[in-house]
Amino acid sequence: QVQLVESGGGLVQPGGSLRLSCAASGFISSFNAMGWYRQAPGKQRELVASIASGGSTTYADSVKGRFTISRDNAKNTVYLQMNSLKPEDTAVYYCKAVVGIRGYWGQGTQVTVSS
Repeated sequence: QVQLVESGGGLVQPGGSLRLSCAASGFISSFNAMGWYRQAPGKQRELVASIASGGSTTYADSVKGRFTISRDNAKNTVYLQMNSLKPEDTAVYYCKAVVGIRGYWGQGTQVTVSS
C-alpha cells in the first residue's frame, strides 16, 4: 500500500507561481511512474504532467513551458512547479503513483488562480 500526501496548494493571482509537493510512503525510485492530475468543477480529471522511473517526462499541451515536474528520490517526493498561472489552472490537483499494475492517489490539494 502506497500513501501519497499532497501539499502546496492555495490562492494565487494570475501570473503567479506555486510549487506542489507529493510525499510518498514508499521508495519512489522503484515506482513505474508518478504524475500530477487535476480536476476542475464539472470537468473530468486530466493528466497534467508525469515522470517515469527513468526520468522521462510528459506534459499536457496546456501547461507546456509553464509547469515542471521533478522528483527527489532521497525524500521520496515529487514536485510540480507551476509558473505563469492562469485562472483556467484552477482545480484540485492530485498526485498519482503507478506501482506495477496498481495506481494510488493522494487526497488532492486545491489550487485557485484569481485576482
